[in-house]
Amino acid sequence: MCGIAGELAFRGRRADERVAGAMTAAQACRGPDGEGAWRGGWAALGHRRLTVIDLSDAGAQPMVDDDSGVALVFNGCIYNYRELQAELRDGGPFRSHSDTEVVLRAYLRWGEAFVHRLVGMFALAIVDPRHDKALLVRDRLGVKPLYVARTSERVRFASTLPALLAAGGVDTALDPVGLHHYLSWHSIVPAPRTVLAGVEKLPPATMRRIRSDGSALDIMYWQPAYTRDPAHADWGADRWEQEIEQALRTAVRRRMVADVPVGVLLSGGLDSSLIVALAAEERPDVRTYSIGFDGADAAGDEFVYSDAVAAAFGTDHRRWRAADTDLAAAVRRRWVP
Repeated sequence: MCGIAGELAFRGRRADERVAGAMTAAQACRGPDGEGAWRGGWAALGHRRLTVIDLSDAGAQPMVDDDSGVALVFNGCIYNYRELQAELRDGGPFRSHSDTEVVLRAYLRWGEAFVHRLVGMFALAIVDPRHDKALLVRDRLGVKPLYVARTSERVRFASTLPALLAAGGVDTALDPVGLHHYLSWHSIVPAPRTVLAGVEKLPPATMRRIRSDGSALDIMYWQPAYTRDPAHADWGADRWEQEIEQALRTAVRRRMVADVPVGVLLSGGLDSSLIVALAAEERPDVRTYSIGFDGADAAGDEFVYSDAVAAAFGTDHRRWRAADTDLAAAVRRRWVP
């Protein structure tokens, strides 16, 4: 999961590492395996690490290139990092086996075009002192979050909304449009809005280029083509079935890239059951997890279905049952003063 945070200060101001540290600490639950910080003049970065690829300290963040001074914090997973690593080896040996270093080396090789080479889910920040700029980048579909709060003096960003609030100085007035979306669309607030007037989400498939003078430019680097491909005009139902199955297999295979055991949250419904079936073909040690609720009757208890799927594919299955009182107690501990 990981959590990233940072501050960019404008017009000769120095970034406050204490602010970046407060935001980083507020994301400890996203990264229990390590913490790092970096400051370079107008920029300060923080990172909480959950080790998934390269469990050694060589993959720690923020990651800085010694020659150029370019610094990176990154949350996500680059599924094609091994292929990119092989392509980038002619630039010198790698110090780690992490996808983080691959992202950094890709930027150093291809500049802002590096993002077109990445296959995965990610939110990242790059500070490039050579060109007096910072980049905030989010993956094509916005799987990984990135929240931003801006004033005339600085920009702050973090993987979570509570982390930005921990830094202080955020306008917490409710955004009526964002609140309307939240209540109307089952807790969904489309980017760039959030429920708070002083916080936005970086939109998916967006690279935001920020200069130390405070200027900023958003670049949408990808968008889906909502048009039919003439090459597929003669495909029948059987061909579409084959292509969809192959696409699903590719998607699941990509997400099996990890140096730790891989798990699936299994409800027993169609989507999660299909993912478990394909994942079990890739790795025999897939773990599955299911949640049940005391208040559900036999027909509504998902254990009936998840148990059957886990047994069919021989997964290492874990069940957790939530008591009726657990939710209220959890909300009270987290939100009630």
